[in-house]
Amino acid sequence: MSGAAAVLAADAPGFLSPTGVEILFLLVGALTLGAAVVAVTSAQLVHAALWLVVALGGLAVEYLLLSAEFIAWVQVLIYVGSVVVLLLFGLMLTRAPIGRSPDADSGNRPVALTVAVAAAAVLVTVVVDAFRTTWIDLDGEAPQGTARVTGEFLFRHWVLPFEALSVLLLAALVGAIVLSRRKNGPTDTGGRSGGGR
Repeated sequence: MSGAAAVLAADAPGFLSPTGVEILFLLVGALTLGAAVVAVTSAQLVHAALWLVVALGGLAVEYLLLSAEFIAWVQVLIYVGSVVVLLLFGLMLTRAPIGRSPDADSGNRPVALTVAVAAAAVLVTVVVDAFRTTWIDLDGEAPQGTARVTGEFLFRHWVLPFEALSVLLLAALVGAIVLSRRKNGPTDTGGRSGGGR
């Protein structure tokens, strides 16, 4: 009886004997948290944007360690490759100050820290309560979050909403182009024709 219990205890996952992936997950998580704190507290906008790249890249590495490579590459392509680049272009086009900016600190750090700690506490409580007894096997044949499992689930059960969303985004893009040309087109044409006469 004691031998069977020992075998079951050895096979059961535990937190007292972390694997290399779990240790790496904690290290990357600490780096990501530090980069996020520096991005929020930095007084230089360009430095804050670059530290945001590090934080979002760290999240992508965390997804890779959880065998969710599809979500990891979406994180890299959309957030690191699009949102941060858009932010940097916005900083360049608006001629934002390169050095330390006094406007970057609004003086509401205690309130922001309180809200951040409260939101983190609620999020951790909800996640721990939802997955308290759930153990995700990352070494199985097809763990949840891989590109194959996510693709099968997305295009088998959610293909119509996915296509409707793509058509909606395309319609919004075409509408934005039409509105911008309608607003600026006659003025530019009139200016050119007036100047030519």
